[in-house]
Amino acid sequence: MKRVLGMGNALVDILVRLDSDSELGKLEKGTMTLVDRVGMHDVMLGIQAMDVQRSAGGSAANTINGLATLGRPTGFIGKVGDDEMGTFFRSDMEGRRVHTHLFTGEAETGRCMVLISPDHERTFATHLGAAVELDAKDPAPEMFSDCAVFHVEGYLVQNHALLETAFRLARRAGCTVSLDLASHNTVDDNLEFLRRMTREYVDLVFANEDEARVFTGESDPRRAVEVLNQSARLAVVKVGPEGSLVQKGKEQIRVDAVSARVVDTTGAGDLYAAGFLYALLKNHDLKTCARIGSLLGSRVVEVVGAKMGPEKWAAIQMEVAEIENGRT
Repeated sequence: MKRVLGMGNALVDILVRLDSDSELGKLEKGTMTLVDRVGMHDVMLGIQAMDVQRSAGGSAANTINGLATLGRPTGFIGKVGDDEMGTFFRSDMEGRRVHTHLFTGEAETGRCMVLISPDHERTFATHLGAAVELDAKDPAPEMFSDCAVFHVEGYLVQNHALLETAFRLARRAGCTVSLDLASHNTVDDNLEFLRRMTREYVDLVFANEDEARVFTGESDPRRAVEVLNQSARLAVVKVGPEGSLVQKGKEQIRVDAVSARVVDTTGAGDLYAAGFLYALLKNHDLKTCARIGSLLGSRVVEVVGAKMGPEKWAAIQMEVAEIENGRT
């Protein structure tokens, strides 16, 4: 069985539940803000008395972890620092049976502070650290030799040479190329480059409603997924509680969201991608792919962070089997 190979910012997620939005300080609620080392230190000072939870994170890493837990062979390309956080990231990924291609950078391991408001909205303060040092010279052809799907997070778009080099290597190896657009402000800042990459290399693109609107200029998600599909062979637009839209050629389907008791929306899109790719690689129809994606996305919002425990995963795998067997 061929692997799903991911590439993304190797970050340690540090999750904190806030009592009040006032604890966000200068951070804009609901956004992802890049901060330098000093800025991250200031954020850490503000939450030092609070309970924290940490795990290997980053968008692509979350997707790869989900696929690994579902039993798919996986790999991950990233860069960490020579420090305790880097050791933790490697151990957490490999403990979930992910084959890592982790390079060591000069800076400290990147981290993402996930501040969870009382209404479950997430605000991110991200210090990329060594993750941003991942370079076009790091991915090598042999990493793609047994690759079925190459999945990339859009946050890597700050390094155009890295992204295009990796896409070319994946194409030469015969991989299906999957791109998660990741953030509407990232799309906006790199719009023409992302449009070209999607047109030239990408087979499958994942976007939420805001990312799709910025990428396509279309405010109607139904129209946006059509325009996305003009670039990528297969397009997915997630519309929150309204479910998701999938377009391939002239076929457009909509799948309802799965009801959930929302605690924290961290990882919802990443786990949706994991479920969708899992089903796609088993040659399921698009509706089944979207249903399994929606299931995983709905279950992860019921816990804090993007990682779920063994009992929850066991229940999810039973639900996935029911969908696959047409019993739900």
